[in-house]
Amino acid sequence: MESSPALIIDLTNLTASLYSVFEIFISPVTKMKVLTNIFLVVSLAIGIIFMSLYQPEYFYGLEYDVRVINGFKNNSSLPLVIWCSSNNDDLGGRALQEGDDFSWSLKTSFWGTTHFLCTMKWDAMRRKFDAFKVPRDLQRCSLFRKCSWSVREDGFYFSNDEVNWKKDFSWL
Repeated sequence: MESSPALIIDLTNLTASLYSVFEIFISPVTKMKVLTNIFLVVSLAIGIIFMSLYQPEYFYGLEYDVRVINGFKNNSSLPLVIWCSSNNDDLGGRALQEGDDFSWSLKTSFWGTTHFLCTMKWDAMRRKFDAFKVPRDLQRCSLFRKCSWSVREDGFYFSNDEVNWKKDFSWL
C-alpha cells in the first residue's frame, strides 16, 4: 500500500494541530515552573558536590575525642560512676576515682545525628548529660576535635583544649 500525498499532508497538519493544542494547554506560567524546578534541582546537586569537596566532614564524618575527667577534690572514698552510650554504641560503665578519666573516640555520622549521652552518679546526686551532640559540638570542639569534660562538685565544665574550662551546667 502506497501512501498518497494527501495522506502525508493530512498527518503533517494533524501533528501541527496537536502541537498547537498542546501549546495552548501548557501556559507560560507552567513552563516557567518546570524550568524553575529544573534549575533548583541542578543548583542543589552542584551545592552538594561543592560541600562534599570543600567541607567533607559533613558527608564523611570527622573523628572526635571525648574525655570525661573526675575533677572532684577529696573524694577518694566515693568514686564518680559514669555510663555512656549512643544509639549505636554502649560504652559501658566505669567508676572513676579522683583524677581518673574515661575517654573514647567517635566519628560523626553522615546524617549529623551522632549523640553520646552519659549518666553520672556521685553519692546521692545523679545527672544525665550530652557528652557529644553534633549540632552543639561540631564547631566548639573543632579546633582540636577534642571535647573534654571535668565533672566537679559544683557542676560540669567543658574545654576543647583542657586548659580553658567553662562551666556548662550544674548537677541540679
